[in-house]
Amino acid sequence: MLKILVCVKQIPDVDLVKMDPETGNLIRTGVPTLTNPLDLNALEAAVQVKERFGGEITLITMGPPMAESTLRECLAVGGDEAVLISGRPFGGADTLSTSYSIVKAAEMKGKFDLIFCGKESLDGATGQMASQLAERFDAAQISCCLSVDEVADGKIRATRALENGKEVVEATLPCLLTVEKDNFYGRLPSLEDYLASKTAAITTYSEKDIEGLDLQKIGVPGSGTIVPRIYPPELPEPGQIIRTGSVKTDVGRLMELLTEKGSL
Repeated sequence: MLKILVCVKQIPDVDLVKMDPETGNLIRTGVPTLTNPLDLNALEAAVQVKERFGGEITLITMGPPMAESTLRECLAVGGDEAVLISGRPFGGADTLSTSYSIVKAAEMKGKFDLIFCGKESLDGATGQMASQLAERFDAAQISCCLSVDEVADGKIRATRALENGKEVVEATLPCLLTVEKDNFYGRLPSLEDYLASKTAAITTYSEKDIEGLDLQKIGVPGSGTIVPRIYPPELPEPGQIIRTGSVKTDVGRLMELLTEKGSL
């Protein structure tokens, strides 16, 4: 039976996040959270593999206790068990220390044949996590996956998207995949699965529970990058539409505006 790991992340609703002009930090208080949509595509790909080739799906995420709701959402649509990595020492992590923490926690559940990740998260959008995880898991990687065609005899064959076409690739397990969303739209849970997810057991690991965890490689100490301040983009002056109904008047007004701006 295939052992499948799906990495998910809870993110703030990026459309509602605002910035503190004094500190340059994002204001997350009171902002609704959601499961990173691209991770739901990865989960759907994993569920399809489970349905076709058999297997068991373990979900894993790192975050505050409230991230448990994301794990329950994913349990409702095909996950079999869930792991939450949570504790203050993990805070402030970049992708380098996050990938380290995830792999060390995942090792507590044994070795995995397939690892699925979203292409990126909508809040950070670095696209770095999958490659870092593949390296740390000592796994092959197939990116931009359009379909998983076969999993057998310790190998996986998949079709991936290229800039100007497609290609079929084969890799030896373990293998990490990121997927294109076109063929892996997230599914809705049945009522039975939804209700079961509400009471499902979730394994929570703190920094004290993970075997062999180096505290200097997690959170801020383990981060190779630190973001001291975030700046909003400088937006250009909004344009104007001149439409008086008269070409002569429109041109006259345009000339006036260009003169005011010193463009003439």
